[in-house]
Amino acid sequence: MLAISRRLHAPDFAHPSRALVQPLVHPRLARRTLLQAGSISLLGLGMNHVAGLRAAEPAAGTGRPSGKAKSVIYIFLSGGLAQHDSFDMKPDAPDTVRGEFNPIATATPGIQICEHLPLLAARSRHWALLRSLTHSSNEHSAGHQIMLSGRSALPPNFSNNKPQRSDWPSIAAIASAATVRRNNLPPAAILPERLIHWSGRIIPGQFGGQMGPHRDPWFIEASPYHNTSYGAFPDYKFDHQERGHADDRVFQAPSLTLPQGLDGLRLRNRNELLTTLQDQREDLDRTATAAQFDGLRQRAISLLTDNKVTQALDVTRADDRSQDRYGKNSFGWSLLMARRLIEAGVNLVQVNLGNDETWDTHGEAFPHLKDKLFPPTDRALSALLDDLNESGLLNDTLVVMAGEFGRTPKISQNSAYRKPGRDHWGAVQTVLFAGGSVKGGQVIGSSDRIGAYPAANPQTPENLAATIYDALGIPATAVWHDEQNRPHSIYYGEPIVGLTS
Repeated sequence: MLAISRRLHAPDFAHPSRALVQPLVHPRLARRTLLQAGSISLLGLGMNHVAGLRAAEPAAGTGRPSGKAKSVIYIFLSGGLAQHDSFDMKPDAPDTVRGEFNPIATATPGIQICEHLPLLAARSRHWALLRSLTHSSNEHSAGHQIMLSGRSALPPNFSNNKPQRSDWPSIAAIASAATVRRNNLPPAAILPERLIHWSGRIIPGQFGGQMGPHRDPWFIEASPYHNTSYGAFPDYKFDHQERGHADDRVFQAPSLTLPQGLDGLRLRNRNELLTTLQDQREDLDRTATAAQFDGLRQRAISLLTDNKVTQALDVTRADDRSQDRYGKNSFGWSLLMARRLIEAGVNLVQVNLGNDETWDTHGEAFPHLKDKLFPPTDRALSALLDDLNESGLLNDTLVVMAGEFGRTPKISQNSAYRKPGRDHWGAVQTVLFAGGSVKGGQVIGSSDRIGAYPAANPQTPENLAATIYDALGIPATAVWHDEQNRPHSIYYGEPIVGLTS
């Protein structure tokens, strides 16, 4: 049932049931024909959540400086990738540390990675590894807040249980506010889902936080929530504890086409409804003006009828060759969608490869990494790098892949699992960078003998965020303003030295 809010309050992404209040009921429409992108209704009266579709005030100090890249794809591995079993293997460490996998040579002499990432190994000329990123948290929600905002210190009154308005804004929210929209599309998007804990609570760190809900990124929700099934469904889905629960999820990209029959007179009537609701301007977010709202509405209509946007999102109908290269699964479709959105003009796309805890390998770590997680990731990320390189977009697109933390050096046996794994470890993780003037075939920093702490050139989440902002051309003096018009810095660190040419 299509519902339009009687009031123009912004939807509450932290509490989906509150997103639309006092609904006016409109005609039934087929599910795929509803405008679902970013949880906004048709010609969405929650459109101020789509930061790029509102007439955003530029951050002080911005204009359009020339960055090293036009776009960023931030691949987030929620749960935490084990550095020992992927990009920072320790073959000479004790058997309680080194794990079951063997290292293999990459195309770059002297650099080795896991044997179960052969496609990425062959493409090492495109990527660089940072093996010394560090922060102090071993807790999932805190780690998400830290790595998604680029701030090592937790915000005041931080809660592990829910996002709060006092949280630091996410990197995606800042990119949305501080970069210039290149066309009708929002400057930043997150796909294919919000990160939700198995208990149903929303993970903090993803939203606008102190910037206000109108600065939340554009959430493209194409992957339905499932509380016990993880991975690249349908082919690579799994349950960490192997409980055998059914998972019949379908990856369904949101449709931005006008529903059947909603043209001509009916579209005009809906516009008239929006016009009458402008009388309730006192309910608009304090930062919005009547002129901004009118411009927002016109851009919304344009977005609905833009064939480029429709094609970018409808990845499950892409040609067979593209789908086969990326993989016909949620990981492949997500990275294909990200590439298309970058090509269409989005400045930053955050791709969540799996919902919360997908990479949380406390147990069954080695079979799940080998059979369920590495194959679709290796294939999809390699296809993305090939695609960007062949189309000439790689130099203009910075690709970053990280999680909320790494994993413990010591392999452990948790009673909830049949086989061993590794626990949470914020002290060090490996981050992959590619494109956007990154000098490929190199390793920056190092971890100690057992992969527990940085041994050389430690870097922080602030340096990671600064690298992203710098690539997007956001100047070091740029600020954003909160709802009381107080300025806040964007940079809290320096870009990683030596990463780019």
